[in-house]
Amino acid sequence: MVRPLGHLPRADSVIRIALLGSTGSIGQQTLDVVRALPGRFRVVALAAGSRTGLLREQVAEFQPEAVWARPGYEADVLAREVGRDRWQPLEEMARRPDVGVVLVATSGIAGLAPTLAALEAGKAVALANKEVLAVGGPVVRAALEAHASRGAELRPVDSEHSAIWQCLWGERPEAIAKLTLTASGGAFRDYDVEALARVTAEQALAHPTWRMGPKVTIDSATLFNKGLEAIEARWLFDLPIDRIEVLQHRESVVHSLVTFVDGSVKAQLGEPDMRLPIQCALTYPERAASEPAPPLDLARRGSLTFSAVDHERFPALGLALEAARRGDTAVAALSGADDAAVEHFLAGRCRFTDIARALALALEAHRPTPAPTLEDLLAAERWGRAFVDDAVLARTLAGEVR
Repeated sequence: MVRPLGHLPRADSVIRIALLGSTGSIGQQTLDVVRALPGRFRVVALAAGSRTGLLREQVAEFQPEAVWARPGYEADVLAREVGRDRWQPLEEMARRPDVGVVLVATSGIAGLAPTLAALEAGKAVALANKEVLAVGGPVVRAALEAHASRGAELRPVDSEHSAIWQCLWGERPEAIAKLTLTASGGAFRDYDVEALARVTAEQALAHPTWRMGPKVTIDSATLFNKGLEAIEARWLFDLPIDRIEVLQHRESVVHSLVTFVDGSVKAQLGEPDMRLPIQCALTYPERAASEPAPPLDLARRGSLTFSAVDHERFPALGLALEAARRGDTAVAALSGADDAAVEHFLAGRCRFTDIARALALALEAHRPTPAPTLEDLLAAERWGRAFVDDAVLARTLAGEVR
């Protein structure tokens, strides 16, 4: 389980943050939370990918002790500007003794190594990266348990996992019967199967309720993200995958539900805004006296709707759950395959429906490694990427890639 309440400093203590992925959607919203609570936080480290212009602005505003950007010409220019003594790799940032919370909001597998480094250093990790647990779940869980006595913990940032986490505050693990993740259905929740084959990347990126990066937005449209979230929940809350379900809820107000052994159900509700779960993860176990998102007005909402997921329209969800049941390297391979398939779709090299076809072919072709090590998991993720790259370039996705 995620660690219980009561071990953090009081709310008047300054929370010192390393923000990995500061220029992405979650990173920028994290800095909104920091700005809204002046004096509560100190941004010790900032790391980003290729958006060095925005990173430069953030460095000027927050004056962190450590900075990093993905290698390249612009990163070299920025490194000279801030000073090489402040240029620090992600794993070193995560281990810094002056950092209390490491918020991992990087894209893809890049967040795995710093997450492990932070846990091994006894840090609190606020995790906003699905691939870290989808690919590295077994080793991340082992690192959490090995270093929990030194203060290591995982705090979920995804709205669904934050909702479950909040519902479990004060509850015993053995009281949990099942977890229910809600899914908005993404941009194409009202499309039929034939219409899905004709959608464009621009349409797929227009999420009806959430503001997210392109990869997560496409995964929301295929519902592959819900499969990854179920896998995340399996490792975060130490429950079998078959006790985790997905329910479609288009309003994105009920973020998740927990059913207990006596039949009671708890849910966490709020307007769809990532700043609230970010703030919860940063200030835990306190609830800061600040409303980072608009307050929920149920009277204005009027009604909330729920329905079962249509797996014919969203086959990627079932494929992710099937990979999770295998308990080997299948999830890592599927995660890599999805990364590649989404990139090809956004580049116009395959259709939206080809993403799920690529996942199905990868899952069928993958030769799993039981009881995998970290190296096995990373190798499987690379294999998945290469498999889909080869399939797309060879135009062999069911013979239908255009």
